[in-house]
Amino acid sequence: MAQEKNTKANPLYSLIPLEDFKVVLSIDDREEKIARFCLVTSTFSIEQFCKRRFLRKKHFEWIDFNGDLILPLREYPVSKVSVVYALYTISTCEILEHEFYQIIPDCGCNEDIPFLLSLSPAIKKRHGLNAIKVIYKAGYVKGKAPPDLASACLELAAWNMNRYRGRRIGMTGNVRGGGKDGEHFELSMPENVQRLLEPYRRKTI
Repeated sequence: MAQEKNTKANPLYSLIPLEDFKVVLSIDDREEKIARFCLVTSTFSIEQFCKRRFLRKKHFEWIDFNGDLILPLREYPVSKVSVVYALYTISTCEILEHEFYQIIPDCGCNEDIPFLLSLSPAIKKRHGLNAIKVIYKAGYVKGKAPPDLASACLELAAWNMNRYRGRRIGMTGNVRGGGKDGEHFELSMPENVQRLLEPYRRKTI
C-alpha cells in the first residue's frame, strides 16, 4: 500500500506508460525498477537531444520587450495560457487583458510548431514596458505523445534495457580491426532513434 501511494505521489516521468513498456518487452515485476529507470532516463535523454521539454507542465517565462509584437514562446505545443503580465520594473506590473494578446496557433491544437504570443499594437503606447511575463502550460499529456515520439522513447528505453540485461553498459561488443578483436564504446543514442526525433528538435539559429 505504501509503495502504491508513493507511485501516485511521484508519477513516472515518461513519454510512454510503464505498463505498455512492460507488455512490449515482456517485463515482469522483478525488472520493474530497472524498467522505470530506463523510461525516465530515455525521456530525459530525448528532451536533451531535442533541446526542449515534451511532457505537459506549467511554465513561467519572461520575455524582454523591445517593441516587437510577435514573441515566440519557448515551449510547445501550448495547451493553456493562465495569465500574461506587462512588467515595468521589478516590483511594478499589470495583468494584460485578453483583448491585448492572442496565441498563434490556438491553444490546445497540439501542433508541434513554436507557438507565438501576438501583442496588440496598443501595447506600444505603454511607456516604460520592459518585459512580458507569461504563465502557460505546454507539452504532451503522458501517454498521448505523437506516435513517432513515443516510438523513439520505446526504442531508446528498450535499447538501454537490453544493455542492462546483458551487463554490457558502455560497450557494443566485439569488433574486428587490425587483426585483433576488441571492444569499443557505443553511441549514446541509436541512429534510428535520432531519425525519429529529428522533426522534434528545436531549431536554433
